[in-house]
Amino acid sequence: MAQETPDAAEEADTVDQAAVSGAAGTRTRYLNPVIERLANGQPFIGVSTANLSPEHAKALAQAPIDYVYVDFEHNPMDMSELYRFSLATIDRAAIHERGNLQSDIAIFARFPPYGREQVEWISKQALDLGLMGIIFNSINNAEEAEFAVRTMRYPPRRDAEIPEPAGLRGWSPGNATWLWGIPSSEYAEVADVWPLNPDGELLAIMMVETAEGLENVDAIASTPGVGAIFVGASDLSRSLGVSSSSPEIDEARATILEACLAHNVACGESIAAGEMAERIEAGWMMLNLGGASGGLGPNNAAALEAAEEAIPER
Repeated sequence: MAQETPDAAEEADTVDQAAVSGAAGTRTRYLNPVIERLANGQPFIGVSTANLSPEHAKALAQAPIDYVYVDFEHNPMDMSELYRFSLATIDRAAIHERGNLQSDIAIFARFPPYGREQVEWISKQALDLGLMGIIFNSINNAEEAEFAVRTMRYPPRRDAEIPEPAGLRGWSPGNATWLWGIPSSEYAEVADVWPLNPDGELLAIMMVETAEGLENVDAIASTPGVGAIFVGASDLSRSLGVSSSSPEIDEARATILEACLAHNVACGESIAAGEMAERIEAGWMMLNLGGASGGLGPNNAAALEAAEEAIPER
């Protein structure tokens, strides 16, 4: 994979750059469609996948969803294929029609390391190829959450308005700027975590899926830079020593949602069609339609329809 590629913005003269840049509080449109939704107080919808084919990428980019997260935790990890998958989601005709550079779909991924392991190299690789968010597995406490956030941020300038949590990421965004379609100077300003930075285009998503993480969920949700918490119910049930259908898991969901609402952090999980309206009414914001392997399947489509019916302004 090439380490540096030309800036794409020089050839985007007809695209409204002012709509995707500006000082904090003046943004009219984000490059990241998920953050666009969250900034307007709306839930965001997506799927998970292990299929990195270009055909699947195109189908998802044209579907009425906001994100896809690639599951590398339980599937072979191939960063080159992930980059090619991301490139295949670019629809130049749609960009031309919209008149702005917002992505049709935000690409997130989750990777093998747990929060207690060294995640810095994963963040560097993922963000340098252009991902707009990372899902961090098994975050157990605020310290692990803060470190995850730091791996997504660049070290602060001396005059930085938001110096903490101080970033650790090294500079080499050539592949990311090519994918995003903006010059490196603008990338340097917006490649930061939202909502800590109101102009940030990156989302730091923490998975709570252990008994320790559940116990510390309020501290995790209050960690600066955390944008969402995703419930890993299967691993959480095993960590608690109960079945996935146990009332304790429903209680855990309620505890996690309460912490998210208290700290204005999006709360998410994979949600079936029959539960979608109730979850949205309760305040769930990251609505995962489940796994998709070839565009949206029947179960994905049913859950999407239920979500759209429950979100009139969507």
